[in-house]
Amino acid sequence: MNKFIHFGDFNIESNVSAINLLDIVSNPSNIINRITIIEGWSNKQLKFELSKYFKNIKNIPYEDIIADTYFFEKNSNFETFMENLITIKSKYMNNFKDNIIYKKFTENEIMIIGSIIEKEGLDREDKKKISSVIFNRLNKNMKLQIDATVIYAITKGQYNLKRKLLFKDLKIDHPFNTYIYNGLPPKPISYVGKETLDIIFENYKTDFLFYFFNNSLNRHIFSKTYEEHKKKLNEYRSKK
Repeated sequence: MNKFIHFGDFNIESNVSAINLLDIVSNPSNIINRITIIEGWSNKQLKFELSKYFKNIKNIPYEDIIADTYFFEKNSNFETFMENLITIKSKYMNNFKDNIIYKKFTENEIMIIGSIIEKEGLDREDKKKISSVIFNRLNKNMKLQIDATVIYAITKGQYNLKRKLLFKDLKIDHPFNTYIYNGLPPKPISYVGKETLDIIFENYKTDFLFYFFNNSLNRHIFSKTYEEHKKKLNEYRSKK
């Protein structure tokens, strides 16, 4: 019987025999697909990517999975893929059951914090500082006042705001507007990656309570007090 070799990625053990190798690469069901879910993605972005591989796609709540690279068989269905991602997230969280953050916050709250960090942070160090600001403000019962939550509210979670955020935007009455409402938003505002969750559980400490983005330096500027924050912000604006 003739065998046709299929092209693609395959999951092959290191000690497989030549005969078994031929069986593997000649069976299209053994082809492995790969999908990368980007940190900070919206539901719409993930649905678009998943539509390349699956039919009958359902909405995946931000809090249910971790943004990462996943491998799955070519003929897998969406339900099996989804169950696998949920299991992976559950196993990850189980590693932190004794962590002080896990004990203080629910998993949903941790994912909410992570999603805010994803939308605000630039890199690992920046995310660590922003994480500390969020926890510091929560501990002091201060409003978070995070722009990303307002943009989420205005754009209904699509982040397609093609203008600068205006002062009047900060006053909109919306449960995700952290300039109006104390505490965390009701749900995450994006998908969260493992690196950001690691940062949260690291519980990085600073005394920072404020920050703003400096376009000239292309980074966030952090401050411990409102007076310090206002001074740095005025200096930045005077140079624009």
